[in-house]
Amino acid sequence: MEPRMSSYVPHRPHATQAAFLLLGAVREVLFGGAAGGGKSDALLMAALQYVDVAGYAAVLFRRTYQDLNQPDALIPRSKTWLKGTDAHWDNELHQWTFPSGALVKFAYLQHADDVFNYQGAAYQFIAFDELTQFTQPMYDYLHGRLRKPEGMDVPLRMRGSANPGGVGHEWVKAKFIDVKPSGEVAFVPSKLEDNPSLDKAEYEKSLGAIADPVLRAQLRHGDWKVRPAGKLFRREWFQLVDEAPAGLRWVRYWDLAATEERLGVRGKPKNDPDWTAGGKVAVRKLKDGAQELWVRDVRRIRGTPREVETFVKATAEEDGKAVPIWLEEEPGSSGKNTTFNYASRVLFGFTVRGHRKTGSKVEMWGPVSSQAQAGNVYLVRGAWNGWWVEEAVAAPNPGVHDDGLDAVAGGMAVSAVPDATFRVGSYR
Repeated sequence: MEPRMSSYVPHRPHATQAAFLLLGAVREVLFGGAAGGGKSDALLMAALQYVDVAGYAAVLFRRTYQDLNQPDALIPRSKTWLKGTDAHWDNELHQWTFPSGALVKFAYLQHADDVFNYQGAAYQFIAFDELTQFTQPMYDYLHGRLRKPEGMDVPLRMRGSANPGGVGHEWVKAKFIDVKPSGEVAFVPSKLEDNPSLDKAEYEKSLGAIADPVLRAQLRHGDWKVRPAGKLFRREWFQLVDEAPAGLRWVRYWDLAATEERLGVRGKPKNDPDWTAGGKVAVRKLKDGAQELWVRDVRRIRGTPREVETFVKATAEEDGKAVPIWLEEEPGSSGKNTTFNYASRVLFGFTVRGHRKTGSKVEMWGPVSSQAQAGNVYLVRGAWNGWWVEEAVAAPNPGVHDDGLDAVAGGMAVSAVPDATFRVGSYR
């Protein structure tokens, strides 16, 4: 089966590009993985598929204008394809207009608020070249601009190209790679070997010269599983066990998020705030003087202040009143007020204490890292293990949430605090 092709495309698509172009009925499709797989060509071909339809509008995004206009990037490539045709280029609007009245626009989203430049816009095709350079709220907001008038015979399509890595690696992987293909979401992998128009031998040399093995694996093989390791943790350091020993003195430590999640179109998030995370931990002292850190459970939520309070209270009731609750306090009176609110209203009847952290996050994580490296951090098996270990291994990498790690590190810090240091009725 051949995909619908535009006469404005100067060459036939290769096999994986054709597979990508055939998925018109699938709303969201990611193409690529490895470098050199023909990603930009595929997006431009897809944008041009319906330019013969009156009123059709397509937009292709990069993170900056410079990205759009680099040699062989989307704008220069489009000019090579369309120069000398009956399409008209508008240098101010960065868009092509076709005799049918259809248009193909090139745009950029350098800052988070740039998405609001498209409030009220309507496109039938929206594409992100190098999707992992964008945040999920950017993508989701533009998804809300995907619409068409009644009777227009074109599919609504969100498309992306990407290599692994970048600020958007985790959400792109979760959305397109870690899910089964469906009528709504699909991934079409493409590698260097799939692109017959590229000088493979020379490009292979260029990729082979990359010193960083993680980056090399991401670009050469499209490996979504490999990630730059943080400097503090390795997966193999953590001990996974089925249950904790009896008699441990557990505490629940909460790292409360200050910003709630804002929902947009179809209930999708418009921002990417921190999580409110609570870790249930204990420090076990052995007869020889050694100590172990045990983590029974870590849970998290994004929500309104009322939803967070309800979540924290439900967790306290599940843990029981024998488990003291610690809250990280922000500096200033607001932190004290938050602790007082939880102690006197939300968690009345439970033991509630505030903890004012000192030093940087990395300093706070250090003791957990040291014990993990020594093989002294035990994680009780649960659904939380996967995301929490990924947080730890990625720390301190930009763009990766670390709230669960904060909760465990805080719990370890307060587990060594004697009860006698707290007066009855004291919340600090």
